[in-house]
Amino acid sequence: MADVITFGETMIRLSPPNYRRLEQTNILEVNVGGAEWNVAADLSRLGISTGWVSRLTDNALGWMIRNKAREQGVDTSGIVWAKDDRVGLYFVEFGATPRPSSVLYDRAGSAISKIRPGEIDWEKVLKGAKWFHTSGITPALGQGAAQVTAEALQTAKKSGCMVSYDLNYRARLWTEEEARQCQEPLMEHVDVLFSTEEDTRKVLGITGEDYREVARKLAEKCGFKVVCITLREDVSVLRNRWTAIAYSDGKIFDDRTYEVEIVDRVGAGDSFTAGFIYGYLTGDVEKGVKYGNAYSALKHSMPGDTNWATLREVETLLKSASLRISR
Repeated sequence: MADVITFGETMIRLSPPNYRRLEQTNILEVNVGGAEWNVAADLSRLGISTGWVSRLTDNALGWMIRNKAREQGVDTSGIVWAKDDRVGLYFVEFGATPRPSSVLYDRAGSAISKIRPGEIDWEKVLKGAKWFHTSGITPALGQGAAQVTAEALQTAKKSGCMVSYDLNYRARLWTEEEARQCQEPLMEHVDVLFSTEEDTRKVLGITGEDYREVARKLAEKCGFKVVCITLREDVSVLRNRWTAIAYSDGKIFDDRTYEVEIVDRVGAGDSFTAGFIYGYLTGDVEKGVKYGNAYSALKHSMPGDTNWATLREVETLLKSASLRISR
């Protein structure tokens, strides 16, 4: 069985090329992506065995998502197949200063939004796993999805897995109050929390003088073993500064700030999660922050949700490699 299991929705992503608007394009580039799918695929590329669990429609779009997961070496045996539901879609318009990039969702009534408790045998799925990961997007998809998320977290904790959770607040899916009421009870099952300072305030109502204090308050309130916070500074739409920190056992672990030129920032947070899990499983919290930060920085240069960077490229970047052409 896989070492890391993730659970959540994956959608078909459609994007106009060359910074076109949806209204003006006659071509759409097709990719697949979803927070937990991204983590599984990215971790697999780093050499960790992964499995991704979801509910998919049994048609060509569902098969595309499954096949793309397999292409990255992700185990898909935990997928539940639905006959009559649909696969969610989302559209990405890429911007340039002063126009920001934007996302349009078409995911209502997707297969996973109709999942019900008991559909997934979590004890079977998690047998032998070391780590379980999901995010706040999944319980936002519907009452059944929220109940199944709780099932998964409880079973993972009982099974002895490390459990991680990315708050991933999406205002288009639910209100801050709805997110808080649903997710606060789930936090007792979580060992490692991934978040941004903004999502922490919106979902869990925690603020502080700076992100270090926010991380400490989170750990003290919820008993997390590790709190990771990613930090983005928007210099322009196509240029950002990116870094991250972790708080664990009373200590702050931080890393360098990367100047990134953005080809596609979608999935960058998921790449940090994957890199952190890799670093933690093969080392410790400090290694997790460094690998997560570097892997995520590289993701900004990759089109699509998937991070196509290799472990060698991550380790080269950690050694402060130059930007000269690699021959």
